Amino acid sequence: MSKVVLYNNRYTALRPFVDQLPSSFNQEGTLIQDRRNTIKLFICDDGTELVVKRYRIPRGINRLIYSLGIRKPKGERAFLYVERLLKKGIESPISVAYIEERKWGFLGYSYLVSLKCSYEHRMYELGYAPAEIYEPFVQPFGEYCARLHDAGILHRDFTPGNVLWTKDEKGIYHFSLIDINQMGFGKVSLKKGCQNICRFWGPKRMIQLIARAYGEARGGDPDICERMVMEERRRFWPRYLRKKRISFKPEL
Repeated sequence: MSKVVLYNNRYTALRPFVDQLPSSFNQEGTLIQDRRNTIKLFICDDGTELVVKRYRIPRGINRLIYSLGIRKPKGERAFLYVERLLKKGIESPISVAYIEERKWGFLGYSYLVSLKCSYEHRMYELGYAPAEIYEPFVQPFGEYCARLHDAGILHRDFTPGNVLWTKDEKGIYHFSLIDINQMGFGKVSLKKGCQNICRFWGPKRMIQLIARAYGEARGGDPDICERMVMEERRRFWPRYLRKKRISFKPEL
């Protein structure tokens, strides 16, 4: 049995699409990602583009925890966190609905429905970028990271796949956060902030420049920030590579 648990009433015209989504998800839409969770793009009759993320059925003890409401499911958290980010001036795709499928009270698939963000780039693209591409990017991105942390926002999965960006006709960079079910809210120290930005890959110099721009924007010592970020990278990536295989070797 499926149920729309949360709905953004600003988008009442989309309710017929949302109501039938669990039954049509497998057959319709354009596939974006099909790994642990499945993400599809749907275009409604009025032309509205929606991104729907279907979360896999929780396993083991997590299924009980989410089913009993001991902890909110990932999709529900993501739906609710968007408004908190927007109120702080941080962009994230607007949530339209959160849907759950349940059987005998146990949580099955769940769905997060969001408006599609128009930003066409992800930070993945900078992984092998030459200096002339990444150098204009690093200062605004470092300042963006500082703005996040100064606002008391900590994305606990702050990785290249979860930052969308674009550059407008005036050359101004804009960023949007996605996959926001793992968030922390509260004071973010300079040290904690530096640790938070260690997962981005790309040329070593690019990461160093981002760290320095971040430190400057937060009123810290750029040399210290660069050192903290690079030290954390040297701790993080060997641990990560022991668990997962990736197609590149990060510069540490």
